[in-house]
Amino acid sequence: MRAPRGGGGGWKMAAGGGSAGRPCAAWLLIAAALTAVQVSAVEVNTPEEMFVENGTDAKLPCTFTSVEVISSAASVSWSFQPEGAATRISFFYYSNGKSYPGKDIPFKDRITWAGDLNKKDASITISNMQFRDNGTYICDVKNPPDIVVKPGEIRVRVVEKDNLPAFPVATVAGIAIGTVTGLSSLISIVVCLVIRKNNSKKRYSGDPDIDARLGM
Repeated sequence: MRAPRGGGGGWKMAAGGGSAGRPCAAWLLIAAALTAVQVSAVEVNTPEEMFVENGTDAKLPCTFTSVEVISSAASVSWSFQPEGAATRISFFYYSNGKSYPGKDIPFKDRITWAGDLNKKDASITISNMQFRDNGTYICDVKNPPDIVVKPGEIRVRVVEKDNLPAFPVATVAGIAIGTVTGLSSLISIVVCLVIRKNNSKKRYSGDPDIDARLGM
C-alpha cells in the first residue's frame, strides 16, 4: 500500500487542530457573556424640568444608585444643550475629590460642586443664571464596573424674577386630572340618584296597602 503523501497528511493535521480550537473559542464567548450579565447599572435620577429666576443661583439636583462601592474611579460629568441647538457642550467634570470646570464656556467661573459621591449625590450649582442658560442639562455618572444605562436630563427654564410658577407643571397637571376625575365621579353619583328617584316614582301606585308592601 502506498503511504499518504506528506503534503496531504500535513494538511489533514492542520484541519484537525483548527477544529479542536473551536470549542475553546466557544467557551471563551460563553464566559464573556456570563461576565457581562453580572455587570450592574448606575441609575441616574434628576427632575425633568426646573424653573429658575433670572440672576439667581440654581442648584441642579442629580442623584444616583449603584450596587458597587464608590471608589476613586467614580466620576461625574455635566454637559449642556442650549435651547434649539443640536449639539452638547461639556462644561464640568468631577473625579477623586477634584472639580474640573471647562474653559471658554457659557458657565465659566459660575460652576460649584454641590454633591457628595459617598452620599450618591452628583449635584452642581450655577450662579447668576441668565436667559441664555435656557436648555437641557445632562448629568452622567460613572462608577466602574457599573455601567450607565441613561444619563439624567433636566430641562431648565430661566424666567423673570417673581414670575416663577406657583406649582410645578407636573403638579398642576396632576391637580387638573384629579379635579376632572372627581367631577366625573360626582356627576355619576348625581345621575344615579336621579334615575333611582324616577324609578321609585314610577312604581308608586297610589294604593296605601300596595305602597306599604313596596316599602314606599
